[in-house]
Amino acid sequence: MPGNPLIDSTHDPELRSWVDSANGHPEFPVQNLPLCIFAQEGAGPRGGVAIGDQLLDLRALASSGLMSGNELALIETAAAPTLNSYCALTAADRVRLRKILSNLLSDLKSPLRSHTDSLFVALDAVSFEMPATVGDYSDFFAGIHHARNAGRMFRPDNPLLPNYWHVPIAYHGRASSIDVSGKGFPRPVGQTAAHGSTTPHFGPSKRVDFELELAIWIGGGNRTGEPIPIDKASDAIVGFGLLNDWSARDIQAWETQPLGPFLGKSFYSTVSPFLVTVEALAPFRRGMPSRGEGEPAPMAYLWDELDQQIGVFDCHLEVLISTEKMRAAGAEPVVLTEASGKDLVWTPAQMVAHHTVTGCNLRPGDLFGTGTVSSPGPKGHGSMLEMTEGGRVPLTLPNGEQRSFLEDGDEVIMRGWCEAEGYARIGLGEARGTVGPSLPYSD
Repeated sequence: MPGNPLIDSTHDPELRSWVDSANGHPEFPVQNLPLCIFAQEGAGPRGGVAIGDQLLDLRALASSGLMSGNELALIETAAAPTLNSYCALTAADRVRLRKILSNLLSDLKSPLRSHTDSLFVALDAVSFEMPATVGDYSDFFAGIHHARNAGRMFRPDNPLLPNYWHVPIAYHGRASSIDVSGKGFPRPVGQTAAHGSTTPHFGPSKRVDFELELAIWIGGGNRTGEPIPIDKASDAIVGFGLLNDWSARDIQAWETQPLGPFLGKSFYSTVSPFLVTVEALAPFRRGMPSRGEGEPAPMAYLWDELDQQIGVFDCHLEVLISTEKMRAAGAEPVVLTEASGKDLVWTPAQMVAHHTVTGCNLRPGDLFGTGTVSSPGPKGHGSMLEMTEGGRVPLTLPNGEQRSFLEDGDEVIMRGWCEAEGYARIGLGEARGTVGPSLPYSD
């Protein structure tokens, strides 16, 4: 992107890696270098870097004797069993580490080339752990099209409440039930009530839904009582991934009178295993569209000219579904929706500035969700709530199955990538999760 001061030699589309599978890889070319935490049988969690169809084992690299000084110290930080210490690095040190890794994986004279057997492992031969230990999780409501679509179901003439254009609305979620991609969870059980009823009943949720979101990994850095100003807020953002904020719509509808989401959200959330660094995403930054008539400008503490020019991330997002019947027939997952990370009304930096304006301290490894990302039109809906108009209009899958909401055995797959003319395409990985039957309960 012309004029973007964050683009450097590591983004050069002509850059090639001596790891052959990285060249032309749709997700993990040398221009990406996402971090993750992985494990193998007999070897505990440690940091890795995805490159093509391989992982560079950072713990093995740190102990190889090939690195020294400040370079070794940075490698050791990213090699730890979680990426919390990496998240605590300064923006300058994160840039240094990226350049070190880029040089090691692109330079034909790299010392790593003669140690591939000990330093690399196949991506499909490992299990992934959570990228970081999440201390706190806040989920925003920045998807303007989702907000409008959901609001119309309850307030057809006034879908957006008056505060929507003034406040980056969010709720504080449950960090303990966030898990890495590839796992299942039991259908949540709780209280629900028919629309308009004041008498609830207890049982499994009948309206389990997905929410397509971007995950934002936070570096923190502010002490209690010290806000992060908007012009410094970007430095507190470490990386991005995918997030499925699973929702039990019927439990949520009953319990959010009058407070916010609780059990309808806290039962499970799925995050992709890769922390795609904010530095890797520099070529895909875009400007925030101007607000229209009747849409007030953000307050001064949320306004920064540079953030308005390059604070939005152009990520293509999609959601697929695979049902038990489809898998039994050998059918491939089908795409339910496609959306864009550009369709958010608040930038990640604005989220950071607002979250801390009261003095709330963020900590390395905290996680933000953007809120459901929906794009205009029925093919851009980021949740089944929108796709089926609250369950009233079931969708029909290619094999004839119908869904108002998710059923047991349904696997939801979220994928994301960024591409732009003049730059290599990079991927965000996948966030997969499967709805299982509810656990035994007693009413």
